[in-house]
Amino acid sequence: MRKLIVSAAAAALLASGSIAFAAVKHTTGTVKTYDGTAMSLVLDDGSTFTLPQTFKDPGLKAGEKVRVSWDMSGKNKVAESVKIEK
Repeated sequence: MRKLIVSAAAAALLASGSIAFAAVKHTTGTVKTYDGTAMSLVLDDGSTFTLPQTFKDPGLKAGEKVRVSWDMSGKNKVAESVKIEK
């Protein structure tokens, strides 16, 4: 019984560690370029994001200050949401 509890606890610990790495990250910056056709967004600091096909443009323009919520997909930063900051 003790081995079962220790094994279950170890499995739970390992599973919770992988969830922590999947956390969404946030970046704020100024839009350098936005391309709705290529579904890409570049900030003035050089950060490049791929936008999902379901992305709805909130009126992005160069010079607009934004907050991007994103996650990694392979080697690409994929934006989950982009909000214009006031």
